[in-house]
Amino acid sequence: MLFNSIEFFLFLPLVFCLYWFVTNRNLRLQNLLILASSYVFYGAWDWRFLLLIFFSSAADFTIGWLMGSTPEHQKRRRKLLLWLSLALNLGILGFFKYYNFFTDALIDLLQGFGLHANYRTLYIILPVGISFYTFQTLSYTIDIYRGKLKPSKDPIAFFAFVSFFPQLVAGPIERASNLLPQFEKKRSFDFDQARDGARQMLWGFFKKIVIADNCGILVDTVFADIGGSSGSMILLALCYFSFQIYCDFSGYSDIAIGCAKLFGIGLMDNFKYPYFARNIGEFWRRWHISLSTWFRDYLYIPLGGSRVSQKRAIFNVMAIFLVSGFWHGANWTFILWGFLHGLFFIPLLLMGQNRSYLDVAANDRILPSIKELFLIGLTFLMTTLAWIPFRAESLSHVGEIINGLMSSSLLSIPPMMKMIPYIAVFVLIEWWGRRKRYPLENLEFAKPVRWGIYLTLFAAIFLLGDFSQKGEFIYFQF
Repeated sequence: MLFNSIEFFLFLPLVFCLYWFVTNRNLRLQNLLILASSYVFYGAWDWRFLLLIFFSSAADFTIGWLMGSTPEHQKRRRKLLLWLSLALNLGILGFFKYYNFFTDALIDLLQGFGLHANYRTLYIILPVGISFYTFQTLSYTIDIYRGKLKPSKDPIAFFAFVSFFPQLVAGPIERASNLLPQFEKKRSFDFDQARDGARQMLWGFFKKIVIADNCGILVDTVFADIGGSSGSMILLALCYFSFQIYCDFSGYSDIAIGCAKLFGIGLMDNFKYPYFARNIGEFWRRWHISLSTWFRDYLYIPLGGSRVSQKRAIFNVMAIFLVSGFWHGANWTFILWGFLHGLFFIPLLLMGQNRSYLDVAANDRILPSIKELFLIGLTFLMTTLAWIPFRAESLSHVGEIINGLMSSSLLSIPPMMKMIPYIAVFVLIEWWGRRKRYPLENLEFAKPVRWGIYLTLFAAIFLLGDFSQKGEFIYFQF
């Protein structure tokens, strides 16, 4: 079920009313309603995959319970249980997402040695959201193993935590230590929290429908015909894609976080104005935060982080970025995307600048300095160029795009500039609200002005949105 669908606009008010007016006096019933609603939400894509998420939930709940009942001194048994959780979760993820990739890679390798093998590529449908809920359940068993979390004794609360519908399909990837306890304690309706959630959802819908979807139409037109597009058109399409993927994914996160607030649940921030970052290190502290911090805590730090030799630190950084690229998809293009970001990051690591710029740009000023503006522009250019392999369908497609960019037509005036005014207004709004979780948070205007802003956003969504398209979110494919 898509957030931007008629079904969801019927589904959400129904669940909200049942949640607060029918089951509000019984925590277990509230969680049961969330669980049932989440399975309906997820099953709207393909009900067969409900068996998969049920199995993952049941397996990790059982493993967590067994691990919690195992004394601390029986480290071998606890480690075996952890490895069982890793094997089950990553095995399922690997089969559905990477089977054909590894099969094709193996065949290519054998052919490189002059060997020929008969094989069959399976037609495997990738379950929506599997990469997200797999990492979420893994955080549960890993944190129990580390002694940071007690096993849940309530299977309904645990199953609701795994399948919570606002963030089930595309995150944020929540830690069990943050989200699970919220399902284990009574929740009371908070009007201010619900109102804040509705505002954040409105901003998310604006980003998705007005900016991302309209940019996507222009991007698809150019990338479908690279040979017939000028260099300037390709460059403009890349810039549009930068805003498309940001507004699409962060728009989803805003809708998910805002929707969760309607039910008294707090989710972590997933984006913090990444295109105002002044270097790649800051960009990754502001982009897809739930994934980057997951890799930091469960892979980068266990590998030694940066508190090792310089060579090992470089290896650790490249490993994280390559794994991050591979997490996004079974294609060499995503691995190349991760590799590029690793290359961009390593100079910062070597110069000790990887933790610079911890505050927001122009934190105490209205406008950025010349230096900040230059660094923001440079970082945006680097990330935009790195989006080439992310958007490309294959490595050969990457080559076509680069060749198109390097043509003399790069200096020509491109058509398709109608989105530039909308993007400019969007950037100004984001800059104005960069110190907040999202720009509409805590609007300190008179009531008529506030409602004028809300109505303007509503009007933009309905007048500028292209509802003839299916409107799926980009990160559903991951």
